[in-house]
Amino acid sequence: MSESTLHLTADVLVVGGGPAGCWAALAARRAGASVVLAEKGYVGTSGATPPANTTLFYTVPGDRLQNDGMVDHRIAPAKGFIVRDFVRRVYDETTVNTELMTRWGYPWPRNETGKTFRGNLRGPDYMIFLRKRLLAEGVRILDHSPALELLTADGVAAGAAGITRRSGDRWEVRAGAVVVATGGCAFRSGVVGTHNLTGDGYLLAAEAGARFSGMEFSGQWALAPAEGGLTKGIIYFSGSFSDADGTPIPHPGVPDALAAGRSVHAVLDRADPYLEDGYRKGQPNIFVYFHRLGGNPFTDRYPVRLLYEGTVRAAGGLDVDERCATSVPGLYAVGDATTREKLTGAAMSGGGPAVAWCIASGTWAGQAATAFARQVAAGTAGLAGRPVQAIGGAGLRPAANPDPERTAEAVTRAVQQEILPLDRNYRRTGPGIAAALERLDGLWEAARDGLAPPAGATPRDIVRAREAAALVATARWILASAGQRTETRGLHRRADFPGLDPAQHHHLLSGGLDRVWVRRADPHEEAVAA
Repeated sequence: MSESTLHLTADVLVVGGGPAGCWAALAARRAGASVVLAEKGYVGTSGATPPANTTLFYTVPGDRLQNDGMVDHRIAPAKGFIVRDFVRRVYDETTVNTELMTRWGYPWPRNETGKTFRGNLRGPDYMIFLRKRLLAEGVRILDHSPALELLTADGVAAGAAGITRRSGDRWEVRAGAVVVATGGCAFRSGVVGTHNLTGDGYLLAAEAGARFSGMEFSGQWALAPAEGGLTKGIIYFSGSFSDADGTPIPHPGVPDALAAGRSVHAVLDRADPYLEDGYRKGQPNIFVYFHRLGGNPFTDRYPVRLLYEGTVRAAGGLDVDERCATSVPGLYAVGDATTREKLTGAAMSGGGPAVAWCIASGTWAGQAATAFARQVAAGTAGLAGRPVQAIGGAGLRPAANPDPERTAEAVTRAVQQEILPLDRNYRRTGPGIAAALERLDGLWEAARDGLAPPAGATPRDIVRAREAAALVATARWILASAGQRTETRGLHRRADFPGLDPAQHHHLLSGGLDRVWVRRADPHEEAVAA
C-alpha cells in the first residue's frame, strides 16, 4: 500500500459529500473560504439521496395559509419538542436556496402549463448538479477519501486525516473549521443507499468531545419488498395488507405483525389511476424491483419486510446550536448527522423536512465555519502553524495488542445482532436494553483494545475497522438513551412503558466513549408540548 500523504490546508474542511455537505461547502465558498470536501464515496452518487427521488418542503413568500399548514401538520406526530419558529426558519432558508438553484440553472420539472414544480427533487440529477456547482465554485473535492480521524489543536477542531480508497494514499487537511456531514447510521441493514452510512462522523466528533441529543428517537423502520432494499413509505398509504392466508392486517398493525414473525403481503390497490400514474412517473425507482421480478404492485400481492433506517431518517444525532455548531469549538455538523428534534420532534424526518434541513443546516454551518476559520487565521499561529494532534482511537490505534480474532466483520455482525432483530428492537424493554448494552460495552472494550486493520491491510480493511468501531459506539449511544426514557414517544417505543408520559417532555443528551453517559436537558422554551 502507498505510504505517500497528500497535505492540504483550507479554511473549511467538509467531511461528507451528501446534499448537506455540498450545501455547507457551497456556503463556505460563497462566504470567501477556501474549501476541501472529503467524501467516502464519489460526490454525486454516494449516500441515500442519489438512488431516490424525494419531496422538498419550502415556504412560499406571502402565502400564510400554505406556510402555516406546512408547520402545523408536523406538530401531532412530533410528540413535543418541535419549535415552530425554527421549522419556519428552515423552510425559509430552503426557499432562498431553491432560488439560487434556479439562478444556477437547475432544470426544475414543469407541468403542462409550463409552470415549474419545486416540490420534488430527482436524486441522481440533483446530486450531479451540486457536484458541478462545487467544481464551478472552486471547491477541492477528494472522492473515495474517507476521513479516519479528526485533528485538534488545544481542543479545537483543526482538520482531519484519512485515506484514499483506490490508491491507499493518505491525506491530511489542516483547516480552520470542520463540518461533519457524514449522514446517519443504518447499521448496514440493507436499505438502498445506506451501506456507507456507518456512524463514522459520530465517532470522529465524540472522540473530540461532542455530544448527542435524541438518540433514543432512532427506531425508524420502513417497509420494502421482501427481497428488495428500497424503502419508500409514500406508496404504502395506498396499500392494503394481509397475512399469508389473506387475512387483512390494518396498516398500523403491520410492524407488530412482522415483529411477531407473521408473513405480511401488500398490494397498492387503493391508488386510483391518477395516483398510480403519479407514482410511476414521479418515483420510477420504486418499480425497478417489479420490472425485474415481474408482477404489478397495484393488482398483485407481494411480501414485504421492515428494514432499519436508523438515524438516517430518524430524529437523533449530534447536538448543534442555531449555527449548527457542536459542543466542540470549530466543529460543525449538518444534515442527518445532527439531531432534528426541533424540526420533527420525536418523529421521522421524512423526505421533505430532511431535504430542507440538509439545505438549511449546510448553509448555516458553511457560513459559521467560515467565520470561525477567519478568527483562527487571524491568530498568532494561523491555520498552518498550529500544532495539531490526531485523536482517532478504536479501530485505528488499538489500546493493547491487536487481536487477530477481533475482525471488523465479526464486530459488525455482533453489533447487528443487537440492533437489527425486529422482535427485540421495534418495541424495546428495560431488561432487553440492559442486556444488549452489557454485551455492547464488552464489545467496545474488545474493539478499543484489539480491533485493528490486519497486517498487510488494504484501504478497504482500514476503513472497515474504523466503521466497525463507529457502529459499536453508535449502538451504545442509542441504547443507553433508550434505557433512560421510560415511556413511548414517537420513534421511541417501549413495550414495558407503552404510554406517553407528559413528565418526560425533556431532551436526553448523551456522549462518551469508554463510559457512555446520558443526562436530561430541558426542551427549548418554544417547543410545542405533546
